[in-house]
Amino acid sequence: MSENVSFLQKHEFLLRRLHSLSGLVPVGLYMCVHLVTNASILNGVESFQNLVYQIHSLGNALVFVEWAFIFGPLLFHAIFGVVIAYSGQFNTNRYSYTNNWRYVAQRVTGMVAFFFIVAHVAHMHGWFHVGFWEDLMHSVGLARFRAYNAASTAALALQSNILWPILYIIGIASCVFHFANGLWTMGITWGVWTTPKAQQRANYIVSGIGALVLLIGFSALGGFWNLNAVEAEKIENKMYIESVKSGRITANEKKLSSPNLVEQEEKQSSE
Repeated sequence: MSENVSFLQKHEFLLRRLHSLSGLVPVGLYMCVHLVTNASILNGVESFQNLVYQIHSLGNALVFVEWAFIFGPLLFHAIFGVVIAYSGQFNTNRYSYTNNWRYVAQRVTGMVAFFFIVAHVAHMHGWFHVGFWEDLMHSVGLARFRAYNAASTAALALQSNILWPILYIIGIASCVFHFANGLWTMGITWGVWTTPKAQQRANYIVSGIGALVLLIGFSALGGFWNLNAVEAEKIENKMYIESVKSGRITANEKKLSSPNLVEQEEKQSSE
């Protein structure tokens, strides 16, 4: 009489490797790119705004890219991570190569990172790019980011309440630790480093990577926290006007406090 085998048990090998791989590509890679992009604020408002222009030049395809290469893999990684953490079929006995504290920290930071990402997306984007929904979220202090006033709106979102920077410090630290420690365990899962000496060398490498990414993330956070949002908005609006004039973007892609700002600027220039 054959024993009943669950879907998880039957496909455990494949699911574990997909979970491990998704933590590096695309989820971990995207996190690093995202933090580096944000850290460009240290080079000035123009530098950050130009990168945001490039990202949003994808237009309607941006939603597909976000779900196919960011949110979809992230949800899979998070959901299966919860299965690993809480299912009796997946336990610490199968992780004899990992110190108990690292195993626990990996699970805890994974949970914290997931809830932070949910809060971060709500804080900046409101989860869904739908007009009435964004207006509703904005009315309760969320959905604060605007692509064509990127630096100033991000700065105001962080500066609106001291609790937000605290949340971001905890969230960024959790994401980076989960990524770096996960990179180390991934190398064991995939047989890249299996001996104690190789694992020790790998530990130094991933610790260095983690420290660098954490520095980048905290630098970006500090850059927005210390930014003069009023002056940043002036620079962004000038960039917007020039971008519309040059054809880089179209005038209906942004809601400004004055919808005829471009026409006003052109009139003043001709006088």
